[in-house]
Amino acid sequence: MNNKISDKDKIDWENFLSNKEKLPNKDLRFKEIKTSKVKQIDLHGFTLDEANRAIEKFINLSYENGITKIIVVTGKGLHSNVEADPYVSKDLSILKYSVPEYIQNNLELMKKIIEIKDAELEDGGSGAFYVFLKKKL
Repeated sequence: MNNKISDKDKIDWENFLSNKEKLPNKDLRFKEIKTSKVKQIDLHGFTLDEANRAIEKFINLSYENGITKIIVVTGKGLHSNVEADPYVSKDLSILKYSVPEYIQNNLELMKKIIEIKDAELEDGGSGAFYVFLKKKL
């Protein structure tokens, strides 16, 4: 192997080092970039009927707009007026339980949904849940 560097190679190397042009990082070309579009809806203060209508409309609109993740904030039901009505079940009237059940029982909505799961603490914890939507065909 020849250990001598030619004068032309030295000049080319000096020109390369002094050039301010940035070379593209070829590794980034093959890296899959995942971006998710996230929307949030807050149902605090909604009645059960209002919340069900709002969530159905919101899921349909989000699906149409290519949203992949919805954060649904229902609250924990701590300030609900349910205790005043003895004929209403406390667990079933709280939006935290009723809204996910409504979504799961709606076959048209479920065709657009991949998964429904509890939210992380930073997104509302037990007072919220996620709806992951399929991509629109």
